[in-house]
Amino acid sequence: MSMDFAPPPRKPRAENIVPMINVVFLLLVFFLMTSRLAGPEPFAVTPPSSGAGSAAGSGPVLHVSAAGETAFEDHRGAQAIAAFAARAAGDAGAAAGTAPQAPRLRADGALDGAEAARLLRRLAEGGVPRIELTVDGR
Repeated sequence: MSMDFAPPPRKPRAENIVPMINVVFLLLVFFLMTSRLAGPEPFAVTPPSSGAGSAAGSGPVLHVSAAGETAFEDHRGAQAIAAFAARAAGDAGAAAGTAPQAPRLRADGALDGAEAARLLRRLAEGGVPRIELTVDGR
């Protein structure tokens, strides 16, 4: 009869996943802290469509309804245009070392062309020399 004095075989240890969970939570916190959430639109806008589009910038956005009503952040009407022009001028002046984000106009596709031209003239008079039109890329 032979006797085996070797230690009994050990069960393999399960991998410790705590460090991986820590990394996942750190990434989650990082992305939550660095992201910018967009507020709700002041009214429904169906932008005109284009065949191809590019990614929209992150500059200030002036919303224009089909009836010509304007909104910027919490402002409506003439106050919205003045606040938008002031923000656009401030963003252009503050971004000295980087390319400034162009202000954007998010207009409804049913907006009358003459009304859009009047709005663009008012924006130019308010100090907005350049503006990008946001369109639906469908």
